[in-house]
Amino acid sequence: MDINDLTGEIISAAIKVHKVMGPGLFESVYEEVLAYELTKRGFKAERQVDVPVYYEDIKMDVGFRVDLFVNNKVIVEIKSVEKIIPLNKKQILNYIRLTGLEVGLLINFNEELLKDGLTRLINNRFGLQ
Repeated sequence: MDINDLTGEIISAAIKVHKVMGPGLFESVYEEVLAYELTKRGFKAERQVDVPVYYEDIKMDVGFRVDLFVNNKVIVEIKSVEKIIPLNKKQILNYIRLTGLEVGLLINFNEELLKDGLTRLINNRFGLQ
């Protein structure tokens, strides 16, 4: 499955979760339910995955934790906030850059229409549109 199809499937699952659960719940609820929905659809959805940071080829003890890591290809950062701020986008851009992945999804479930809370972010290293 190519990356565009995979992100499309993740978005489809998120839309279903949002339709059933509605906005206004804690991020942890959406994370667990979305992971379940993706697993049910046959995807590998890992929650709260620790990702190390390397500096000059040395693994540092500090790192970061992604909400969902899907099929070892897409990072999904889940929010349930009034408004996405630029820092949220920079955070996931750094995650995909540091992991060498092509794409990440930022999903804010605290929207009346989930499409208004979806952001697909691209690692410029891959030159994707």
